[in-house]
Amino acid sequence: MNRVSNIRNIQTLNEKELVSGAAGDYTKSWHRQYKDSAWIHINGLSYDLTEGDIIAVFSQYGEVVNINLVRDPKTGKSKGFCFLCYQDQRSTILAVDNLNGINLCKRIIKVDHVESYKVPKYKESLDTETRKIMEKGCAPEPIKLSAKEIEKLQKEENERHKKAIQKCAEVLPFDLDSVDPDLLKTMKKIKKREKKEAKREERLRKQEKRLVDAEINKGDPDMIDHWSSKRVKLDKIIGEKDLYNSNPNFMFNKEKKLAPPPPTHNVRPDFEKADWRDVELFKIVREQDKMVHGEKTHKWKESEAFIPKRLAK
Repeated sequence: MNRVSNIRNIQTLNEKELVSGAAGDYTKSWHRQYKDSAWIHINGLSYDLTEGDIIAVFSQYGEVVNINLVRDPKTGKSKGFCFLCYQDQRSTILAVDNLNGINLCKRIIKVDHVESYKVPKYKESLDTETRKIMEKGCAPEPIKLSAKEIEKLQKEENERHKKAIQKCAEVLPFDLDSVDPDLLKTMKKIKKREKKEAKREERLRKQEKRLVDAEINKGDPDMIDHWSSKRVKLDKIIGEKDLYNSNPNFMFNKEKKLAPPPPTHNVRPDFEKADWRDVELFKIVREQDKMVHGEKTHKWKESEAFIPKRLAK
């Protein structure tokens, strides 16, 4: 199956998920088959693109930790496809759904999952950069600082913060044009931070009070301030018809209309809908009536059609 057919098949799967309402539900999605693999396959790339270009495009949906751009061993030219690994497996779902079938450098690319990625064999002829990517990957390495360096950075940050607060506490001149714009920005940030902190403390205080009150008043209906003792007072008297909307079940003053009693005589069953037991019972009762009362005589007469006088002659 060619590349364009694969692109259309993936797009058809996504459209079916949207129509069925399963989009967003990971348990029902077709992506669940590849939940153990964070690798994707990219095909149809331009031969001028490098590893850095591909990472710049695909890193918008997650952190890229490894890439394998397949090249010709003799010339070093790209073969137009590569394998890319994300740090988070969920990034592969976003990349396949959003980047499959896009135009990149005037070429339609195919992006699909890789269920089981095979690591390429180690060769002595590999250059240093390719060997480094194979061994360590392309993820950014974390900067490791010693305890002394961390303390030094924290002290510098605290001193900078104190100096900014002291400048803000000073009386500002009336000419605002002469004020340092960085100082105004710092003042706004500090006020915004203090306001946010005050809101957070107020919210926590209310939450603690609410929890304490709930534990004290929980399940004690004998208290005076219990919710059941606080009744809502109506502003005006409302009639029964307005309150119950003339519902007969709420008309307590009038006599309630009861349903008519069921028939006591032998009801002829509907033979199209009746059960076979009802039909057999009806036959037995009819035979008993015949034995007691005998056959009923009916004066049968052939039906006479109406004929107008002008045609009867």
